[in-house]
Amino acid sequence: MAITVIIQNSQGKAYHGKITLFVLLACVVAATGGLIFGYDMGIIGGVTSMDNFILKFFPSVFTKEKLSQDTNRYCKFKPQLLTLFTTSLYLAALVSSFFASGATKTFGRKWSMFNGGIISLIGSIITVTAMNIIMLIFGRLLLGIGVGFILQSVPLYLSEMAPPNLRGMLNMGFQLMVTIGILIANIINYGNAKIKVEWGWHVSLGIATIPATIFTLGSLFLPDTPNSLIERGDEENAKIVLRKIRGTDDVKIEFDYMRAASTEANIINHSMFNILNRKYRPQLTMAIFIPFFQQLTGINVIMFYAPVLFKTIGFKDNASFASAIITGLVNVFATLVSISTVDKFGRKVLFLQGGTQMFICQILVGTLIGLMFGTNGEGKIPTQYAISVVLLICFYVCGYAWSWGPLGWLIPSEIFPIEVRSAGQSIAVSMNMFFTFIIAQTFRSLLCYMKFYLFFFFAGWLVIMTIFIGVFLPETMNVPIDDMIFVWKHHWFWRRFINDNDVQFAYSRVTK
Repeated sequence: MAITVIIQNSQGKAYHGKITLFVLLACVVAATGGLIFGYDMGIIGGVTSMDNFILKFFPSVFTKEKLSQDTNRYCKFKPQLLTLFTTSLYLAALVSSFFASGATKTFGRKWSMFNGGIISLIGSIITVTAMNIIMLIFGRLLLGIGVGFILQSVPLYLSEMAPPNLRGMLNMGFQLMVTIGILIANIINYGNAKIKVEWGWHVSLGIATIPATIFTLGSLFLPDTPNSLIERGDEENAKIVLRKIRGTDDVKIEFDYMRAASTEANIINHSMFNILNRKYRPQLTMAIFIPFFQQLTGINVIMFYAPVLFKTIGFKDNASFASAIITGLVNVFATLVSISTVDKFGRKVLFLQGGTQMFICQILVGTLIGLMFGTNGEGKIPTQYAISVVLLICFYVCGYAWSWGPLGWLIPSEIFPIEVRSAGQSIAVSMNMFFTFIIAQTFRSLLCYMKFYLFFFFAGWLVIMTIFIGVFLPETMNVPIDDMIFVWKHHWFWRRFINDNDVQFAYSRVTK
């Protein structure tokens, strides 16, 4: 399989190459790291709703829930101890992403991915064989550390391996794997809810070892990216890999451009501190605000606690799991839509369309639930209204899956110059994990106190983030990854942060 393409950088230099089977397979293997993250996001809600699991590790929570007579739909589910266990993974991932930054830069993307895979595998094994709460928490923290390495290295790997005109599509393979992982987890949760066997939680947590094993073994056979090899002084192997992934020997222009960018980058040390320099302000702003806004879309209300939400609007246990499967399927297919359009219509179009769509859905869902439950949370939602809520949630998931879901990982991985690329991705991951933790930890309390107004709260943020994207994010479609400085220099607002000397130096890399 080989489709010939010619891509030009900002100065009109042509990059010759082919879309090879080799690069596609490499990106698919790397993207399987998303299965680990997605499966955990989907499975943990089902596991923590199993009586056998709760009784074994959280007996006080089990007793409190069984004795509770609270009929308020908004305040029905509030065990903070259980929520803290669930979200501890994201704190571990937050911390480990900073260590992963140095490992990714020093040892390469490949070995950082391998480390993430093997740590995740060990954590999954400890979790599924846990005999007490200490083993359970230790295993989950290890899984979180592995996830931190994966989230830090995989998006970088995909962005650097892909040709510029397909970078969006190949990078979004990671998010596609995340959505597939969530879907598989929802199916497993549904099966366990139907069977209700004592060892159900062992099955749910044990299956996590499968994607971890696939990713760990697969990463051993992957080449490192040409950018990383050049950065670490292995130019000969970098040229070999570049020829292989482009399917041609005519890679001199692209290779020389990578080498010049790396030479410039090697002048700079301690990238975690240099990323605070004024000239990186545009990229740093995006690396902070895009993960922040991604969590404030309200998606975690839907995906983290889908069974809880559907119980809240009146579904029975099995029906809530079935509804979660429906949203999981929608998530997968909508991500495929994003993959097929991101390199045709651009990043901004998907951001703006998806943000508008999610805003409308949040307003309508909040209104419907408010009309049925009011502020006291009492009553039962009629079937026709429940179906409407499910349909609106599916429409909402579509909007997220072809905009903020995949683009929230794509944009930070493609906008930084090589000298601060690992540090920039680390900041993006840590911001994502931090706000994921905050939203997941506080959601149940927010739902209890804000009631249906919570949906309007997220709708307000969707307005803010959509305006932010429209005003401040430049289009990066088809721009070579080492050519991004010109994108910022031509932006009406960010150009003030880009020094003319830096642009001239970047220009000289390819005009010598």
